[in-house]
This record gives sequence, C-alpha cells and structure tokens, in this order.
Amino acid sequence: MSNVSLVTTFILTGLPHAPALHTPLFGIFLVIYVLTVLGNLLILLLIRLDSRLHTPMYYFLTNLSFIDMWFSTVTVPKMLMTLASLDGRAISFHSCMAQLYCFHFLGSTECFLYTVMSYDRYLAITYPLRYASMMSGRTCALLATSTWFSGCLHSAVQTILTFRLPFCGPNQIQHYFCDAPPILKLACADTSANEMVIFVNIGVVASGCLLLIVLSYVSIVCSILRIRTSEGRHRAFQTCASHCIVVLCFFVPCVFIYLRPGSRDAMDGAVAVFYTVLTPLLNPVVYTLRNKEVKRALLKLRSALVLIQGK
Repeated sequence: MSNVSLVTTFILTGLPHAPALHTPLFGIFLVIYVLTVLGNLLILLLIRLDSRLHTPMYYFLTNLSFIDMWFSTVTVPKMLMTLASLDGRAISFHSCMAQLYCFHFLGSTECFLYTVMSYDRYLAITYPLRYASMMSGRTCALLATSTWFSGCLHSAVQTILTFRLPFCGPNQIQHYFCDAPPILKLACADTSANEMVIFVNIGVVASGCLLLIVLSYVSIVCSILRIRTSEGRHRAFQTCASHCIVVLCFFVPCVFIYLRPGSRDAMDGAVAVFYTVLTPLLNPVVYTLRNKEVKRALLKLRSALVLIQGK
C-alpha cells in the first residue's frame, strides 16, 4: 500500500465532557497553564540569581523546569483552542507531526532526567564526602546532554514510524493532542508493528527508568537508616520526598496508558491530563514549598524587589 496520505488536516475531539463545562474547563486549564509557566520561570530565575543554588541538584532542576514549561506549552494551548471554538479543533498534518515529536521529545527527556536526578540523590546521600568530585560540572553536563539526546532519538523513532503510515480515511483524533496511539487508529494500514514499538519504545523505557529510580531509592533508604541522628534522617528523607512525589505523578499515568496496547478509550485522555497538565505545575509547587533553600532564595529575591521599589 502506498504511504502517501490523503488526509491533510486532523480534527482533535478534545477531552470528553458535557457542553456546559466548556467555559469552566477553559478557565481552569488557562489558570493552570499560566501558573505552570510562571512557576517554572520563577525557579529558573531563582537558580540563576542565587549562587547557593549552583549545585548539581539545582542544575538538573533547571533542566526539569525548562522542560516542564515547554512540555505544557506543547499540549495545553491547543487544548484551550479546542475548548474555545469548533474551529480550534483542526490541526494540519504537519502541525500534528510536530506536536507529536515535541511531546515525546520533551516527555522522554523528562523521563530520563528523573532517572538522572534519582542517581544524583543517591550519590549525595550515600557518598556525601565524595559527592562533589563524583558529580562535577563536567559530569552533570554530560548526564544532562545524554538525557536530551536520548529524548531526541526516542521521539524521532516514534514520529517517523507513526507518520510513515498512510492516512486516507477518517481524520478525527480521539484525544486533545496528537499522540501516537489515537493516531494509529486512523491509519489505512496494519499498525500491529507500530503498536509493538509503542509498547517497547515507550512503555518499557518508562518502566525501565522507573525501576532504576526505585532501585536508587531503595539504596537511599538503606543509607538513610544508617544515619545515627533522627534529625539527619529527617533531613535526608525530606530532600528526596519532593522527587518521589513528582516521579509518581509522572510515571504512573504514563505506564497506565502505554503499557496497555489494546486500550485506547476515553479514559486515556483523562489520565494523560495528570502528566501533561498537572505534573508540570506540581514540580515548581513541590520543589518551592518543600525546599528550604529555594524558599530562602525566594525571600531574598522578594527583599531585593522591595528594596528596588523603595528607591
């Protein structure tokens, strides 16, 4: 069968909801998106301005905030357009391709970055005296670059395999953004090989990263339990709590969607909201509210702004 596609425009059906909820949902997601962008920009600004935050942990947090800001931007504005009007549901073939590539590029990079961050916490708690030498600036840059490169490669494979298929029939995507599983349903060809690639390339990668994170935290807990003082144990647990929260919110919905090759129902769209909309907002909230160093930097920035206004 020819791989030339007759479809030039797709229609996103959006999230399943009652028509009366158009305006409330638009308002809720708009507020979440604005808070997500502002929150992550604030973290980037704080880390940039405060020299005490120039450590490996905050270097990776900078990467995470940058990813989250754009990860949300890839999906939420288009979702708002579908809620605002029927015309906003249309998306061109090439725009759909670009959205799928960017979504999986940023999503998989974040997946790998969470794994690197867990490794960083493992070294910081298990080898505190050797941590500075083991996690040098060069090592941090190499690890961060590896996550971006891996995400780029992962997404390229996914996008090429999806859009090399012919699309000649229905053009309604049962989702609020262009993702591989709902797009495959529209292909005029056998998609079993693509579905297997999704299962392996996305599901197993996510599961593998999650397994490495769990192993890191098992080792971290063992190291924490060997700390003699209760205050030391409490500080160590608190350091890792933030990472654990956002990891669960990101990976659990991901595994739920991509490790069920036969399931492409409306529930997947609702579950996807957790890691495409809520997790990018949760990261700045969790890291800011639960981290004393970030709160200290925030108060310092606030005092500086008050001083400037006073002048």
